[in-house]
Amino acid sequence: MLTQRSRYAIRAMLFLAEQRSGGKPVPMNRIAAEANVPRKFLELILADLRDAGLLHSHRGKAGGYCLSNPPHMVSLGEIIRIIEGPLALVPCVSRTAYRPCKDCKDEATCAIRIAMARVRDETAHILDGTSLTDALSEERAAA
Repeated sequence: MLTQRSRYAIRAMLFLAEQRSGGKPVPMNRIAAEANVPRKFLELILADLRDAGLLHSHRGKAGGYCLSNPPHMVSLGEIIRIIEGPLALVPCVSRTAYRPCKDCKDEATCAIRIAMARVRDETAHILDGTSLTDALSEERAAA
């Protein structure tokens, strides 16, 4: 299940993706208000996204945040992995944080592992194939 923290991160990134490329950095207070994210929570989320290289931050009176890359180059999967970690529902199918399950008798024939690997693959395919630009286009089309 997608956590509230991931939803907040995606909403903030979608808001920043709508801003004019090369424009002034957007202050955190404005991001919080426009994306409907509590400011204290947003501060931590933006720091994680900045540390991962998805955002640039600018200090000072005219400071704020802007995307590091064009919106079509940032995927929802990338954002979720930064905020949540691996997309896999069980550790034995994770590509970035693999751990064997302690109660598994035979990983190669485990029905749960086989099914969860398909879920991971389909989830990654959809989320990694959906950029901020794609998500904004879908949002506009639905409105």
